[in-house]
Amino acid sequence: MAEEARIDKWLWAARIFKTRSIAADACKNGRVTVGGTNVKPSRMVKVGETVSVRKPPITYSFKILQAIEQRVGAKLIPQVYENVTTPDQYELLEMTRISGFVDRARGTGRPTKKERRSLDAFIGPSLEGFDDWDDDGDY
Repeated sequence: MAEEARIDKWLWAARIFKTRSIAADACKNGRVTVGGTNVKPSRMVKVGETVSVRKPPITYSFKILQAIEQRVGAKLIPQVYENVTTPDQYELLEMTRISGFVDRARGTGRPTKKERRSLDAFIGPSLEGFDDWDDDGDY
């Protein structure tokens, strides 16, 4: 077992990213930090360090238990890292999931009738009371 590994290889081997090139791009774009510092893909990480990965809307944190560069099976992942992500990050993810229909991804097309009704039901109550206005701006 190696004492240290490249961060891009470790992120791929630990199954945090699907491909090594995606892991390297995340490092280059400042979405991966080790000890609060942005890292390059070639940065060597050691056992015991904490890696933070920003995957909007939340930031995951992992404590390295093994420095590996070869991909392992999903059942062996608990031996590779410990997930130390704070619970408030998961609450943020759940809130985003609940209100996900409000912020549509670009290029997903128009909302379906069901999505539009859900959107109207979500936004509708906040707009109540504005039907008292006329075009002149008087009450």
